[in-house]
Amino acid sequence: MLPRRKLPALNSLRAFEVAGRCLSFRHAAEELGVTQGAVAQQVRSLEEHLGVLLFQRLPRGLALTPKGIVYLASLTRAFDVMGEATSIMVERSNTVTISVTPTFAAKLLIPRLGSLNTRFPDIELKTVATESISDFDADQIDIAVRLSKEPFVSNLQAEPLFPQELVVVASPQLLKGQSAPLSLETLQQFPLLHDAHNHWPTILRSNEKIAGAKFNQTSLAIDAALAGQGVALVCRAFVAQELAFGRLVQLLDHSFFIKPDYFLVKKKDIQTSVAVSAVWQWCLDEFELK
Repeated sequence: MLPRRKLPALNSLRAFEVAGRCLSFRHAAEELGVTQGAVAQQVRSLEEHLGVLLFQRLPRGLALTPKGIVYLASLTRAFDVMGEATSIMVERSNTVTISVTPTFAAKLLIPRLGSLNTRFPDIELKTVATESISDFDADQIDIAVRLSKEPFVSNLQAEPLFPQELVVVASPQLLKGQSAPLSLETLQQFPLLHDAHNHWPTILRSNEKIAGAKFNQTSLAIDAALAGQGVALVCRAFVAQELAFGRLVQLLDHSFFIKPDYFLVKKKDIQTSVAVSAVWQWCLDEFELK
């Protein structure tokens, strides 16, 4: 393989590729926006560089030589690859992919998408809802929101959003006349709803199996609580609106702070796009604990 510095000039390769497709220097010149003489000169320069005749010059047009046919096929594929790569980059310039937990997506991000679209109508936000740790390069993730703790690896930039403050909540309908706050003993008379984090044993200081419906997503436990199915133990940030509007009530007079916290994370990259920077700042404005 030739070293890159010994490859022919890109302009001569482009002139040959277009002339080979058109079989005409005149038509190639029209497509490239240059003179017919310039195309012919670029092709001659390429032939001299390669030491190979690529075209047969005929009275009416051009004909590819056998070596020209083979070379044209390879160059066309190469230009197609460059074109596809460029299209992807142009498409991604206004596309931002954010990876968040399913509960963060359902309870915090999705209700605010209208605000994001109004503020940045040209940005396309792609949301990946998963509990898995994302690989920024392999998964093509621009920004992530995760439960994590400091310090972060040196190639990542992270900003704290809010702590994991757990609150015990239920629908007012479930209380049936009882008023909050309740004692821990009274609380355990109600059905307890469990999510995948399973913080109830820690909060209740119990080593025994605790009965109650189990859900693999915190958002489902919250929905069950809203439906009056039981008591949920969840991060305050995910139920702040429901508490504010009275759709849920806090059953204990205190909350529980546990680690880790929620962070906004992205790769440190001097080439971060304007769109990624805009969504990053929007997330801080919307979700960062003030």
